Amino acid sequence: MERVRLLEDPPLAPKRPRVESVHGDRRQDDYSWLRERSNPEVRAYLEAENAYARKALEPTEALQKILYEEMVGRIEETDVTVPYREGTCFYYTRTEKGKQYPIHCRKMGSLDAPEEILLDLNELARGLQFVALGAFAVSDDQGLLAYSIDTTGFREYTLHLKDLTDDRILPDRATRVDSLAWLAECRTLLYTTQDASKRPHRLWRHVVGASKDDLVREEEDERFTIRVSRTRSRRFVLASSESHTTSEVRCLPADRPEGTWRVVVPRRQDVEYEVEHHGDLFYIRINDTGRNFRLVTAPVADPRSGNWREVLPHRPDVMLEGIDFFESFWVACERERGLPQIRVTDLLAGDSHRLPFPEPAYQASPQNNREWATRTFRYNYHSLVTPGSVFDYEIDARRSVLRKRTEVLGGYDPARYSSERLHARAQDGTEIPISLVYRKATPRDGTAPMLLSGYGSYGFSYPVAFSSSRLSLLDRGLIVAIAHVRGGGELGKAWHDQGRMGHKTNTFTDFVAAAEHLVRERRTGASRLAIEGGSAGGLLMGAVTNLRPDLFRAVVSHVPFVDVVNTMLDPSLPLTVGEYEEWGNPNNREEYDTIKRYCPYTNLAAREYPAILVRTSFNDSQVMYWEPAKYVAKLRTLKTDRRPLLLVTNMGGGHGGSSGRYDKLRELALDYAFVLGETAG
Repeated sequence: MERVRLLEDPPLAPKRPRVESVHGDRRQDDYSWLRERSNPEVRAYLEAENAYARKALEPTEALQKILYEEMVGRIEETDVTVPYREGTCFYYTRTEKGKQYPIHCRKMGSLDAPEEILLDLNELARGLQFVALGAFAVSDDQGLLAYSIDTTGFREYTLHLKDLTDDRILPDRATRVDSLAWLAECRTLLYTTQDASKRPHRLWRHVVGASKDDLVREEEDERFTIRVSRTRSRRFVLASSESHTTSEVRCLPADRPEGTWRVVVPRRQDVEYEVEHHGDLFYIRINDTGRNFRLVTAPVADPRSGNWREVLPHRPDVMLEGIDFFESFWVACERERGLPQIRVTDLLAGDSHRLPFPEPAYQASPQNNREWATRTFRYNYHSLVTPGSVFDYEIDARRSVLRKRTEVLGGYDPARYSSERLHARAQDGTEIPISLVYRKATPRDGTAPMLLSGYGSYGFSYPVAFSSSRLSLLDRGLIVAIAHVRGGGELGKAWHDQGRMGHKTNTFTDFVAAAEHLVRERRTGASRLAIEGGSAGGLLMGAVTNLRPDLFRAVVSHVPFVDVVNTMLDPSLPLTVGEYEEWGNPNNREEYDTIKRYCPYTNLAAREYPAILVRTSFNDSQVMYWEPAKYVAKLRTLKTDRRPLLLVTNMGGGHGGSSGRYDKLRELALDYAFVLGETAG
């Protein structure tokens, strides 16, 4: 396998020093000018980096082509999802060979009925580099479709309405739309819109055909966003105001468009909750008595009366992640010992039980349960070796019926692969879970190359998911591992708390401990260890590369949040103010000092670094392109080695890169070729 070509004379961004003083700390930023999006020099620099990367990657082009063809060869290019029922219709999406995007369809009354195409994203994408579907909701009478589309990658979604009775796009429009919900009379739509910093802050009421919409509510606290939704019972619409640590829900009967909204539980700092409805009760998942949430009921007539009944108590070792209510049963999604669990409570029989899952590491989650009056619960199950599988759990028979398992073409045999759950010990003695997958023939003598991933922020649990594309690594002898570090949600809210704010450095030292453990246990060697992360996981990559550059052979960093100090000092940027509760507010001296100690851009130094591939998108609205661009520009002036440092900018993509499925596979093939060349070349 060919390695990246080492080139002389990489692009060098001009230094244009900007000096600022914060809390008496004088800071000089030589590359702040790269924020000037409309400056032709900025685009020229990014294009020069792209050209440099293309030339450096030329030796891997043959391998990229092979990898891409392997990846495409494993997927059923013409495929259809398992239909789900909503009202009198069955809804599904399908793909066609050679087309980048899914086609959204339905059948009326029966699966034997003629197909009706609701939305063909391939048609919407004609002449465009990027198309992403946001909201998608059909009115109760199945006659109107509300959907939102982003055509730039900048997460600017425009609302459209379609009359499904005559396949006609209506003139109704709204911009910067985030969430939406239909009311019961099927002519009124509630939706939320974003401000200039991309914070969903206003709730609107729109009557189909009206030229002017009514403002229902505006969230003035910049830490909070507004999201609108409908309960599965269809009885209520909920408007949830949420920060990273606090929430407040308002409810409105779905048959009263201009009715009075009521607060379910008034907001209280550091208390989060969500609401479901059943009969004359609201079921409230709330963390008022413990970080991992409990479940209580409150009367719909007066939820603030204090007349609550506890259904599930808080448990320090079990995280209650979500609840789903149906007419005759309800489901609790829990997480224990880092693994998801699904608990079913039968309201008819009055008993409760968990679904059994057979593997040591896996992913299980609800999927498309739209019907209220049902005795089945649909969920998705997969693991590092088991492809995505859609099951219907039959409550009465207590059995899971497989509806579809994603087919992996080319003779995939899961018996050839193994998955494991290991634990590393962090500096303070905390055990850090690690998930691994590898081909059974892979040696355990320290010679096997490895790709280790991580995230560790926002309480997000890194999914232990199947990937048919990953087989291209496993079949070439790589081990793929995931470090479930603190800051994530794998072990509940406490796991998140121990990796945010003033405890953020735990995320980075946990990842280093996981890597050291894998080397020490001879699963890999430092000369064969590549690491990968994106967004906040890109922050992780930058931080650990500064901490232990000797421990890693190569780094792949996607849309990395690496300029933490400067971004968190700029409240005009998307996400900044709301994320004071995740990272800290640098206007506070103590929190500024904490952020500065780990900020990857700030702490770059004159030393040797691993081979590094950095990816960004010019239209990314979550991590602006200039963060990775500044990071690479500065690192070029400091690194003392001759290993590759590449910046690849998608000039028409968003936070997730390209939007088309084939384009995404081409990007992944490039990443894999880089990793293979550095670790197994």
